[in-house]
Amino acid sequence: MCGRYASTKSATDIADEFRAVDATGGDDPGPDYNVAPTKPMLAVVQRHPRDEEGTPDPDRTERSVRVMRWGLVPSWAKDPSVGSRMINARSETATEKPAYRRAMQSRRCLIPAEGWYEWRREGSAKQPYFITGGDGASLAMAGVWEFWRAANGEGDPLITAAVLTTDAVGELINVHERMPLLIAPENWEAWLDPDTGADDERVAAMLRPPAPERVARMELRPVSNLVNNVRNEGPELLRRTEEVEPILALELGK
Repeated sequence: MCGRYASTKSATDIADEFRAVDATGGDDPGPDYNVAPTKPMLAVVQRHPRDEEGTPDPDRTERSVRVMRWGLVPSWAKDPSVGSRMINARSETATEKPAYRRAMQSRRCLIPAEGWYEWRREGSAKQPYFITGGDGASLAMAGVWEFWRAANGEGDPLITAAVLTTDAVGELINVHERMPLLIAPENWEAWLDPDTGADDERVAAMLRPPAPERVARMELRPVSNLVNNVRNEGPELLRRTEEVEPILALELGK
């Protein structure tokens, strides 16, 4: 599963990397080394632009970076608090589950990340790991997103998203049996296309675990248990355990 990840780039940088426009409107949450459920997050979407009357242009689409809240709230939910329990969706069943199947048809997104955290039990403790590509490029985690509005129609719509997960591959199995579903750059267009349904063979092919050779190039890095506390923030969360310990000792006066 994916319950915590790092997003270290600005909306402007993400827009450049994903060949999109920055549509955050000044609400960019900024670098977050400890993104947790219900926090604001950046997501890349592709939609038909609308004119002043709200009519979509069927002949073109626009890719943009937007701010969403992590934890999908279905449009039919009575209470948005359900989103805190819907941060992940299994790629194997997302097209069937009522909470996700509509979004899978036309509201798929990419969630850029430096990497994600996972915990492995080692004896009586759990050791956190940070999994990253290690080459500076963002990982594109597959996601789905939804609009939710209060029954009385008051207030702005709430835009939320969930990360799709799949079976872990290679060395990652030693940490956790699940991992985020990653979308390769050559597949971004088909994944984001709002006119390509989830039953399209191109989309269906992306719902499978990544190739072992791709995972073999990733870095599995033991990190400090500072990440366990969602209030902790900063680049030290991404450093290897042995690099963080001297810093902590200095701060504690040891």
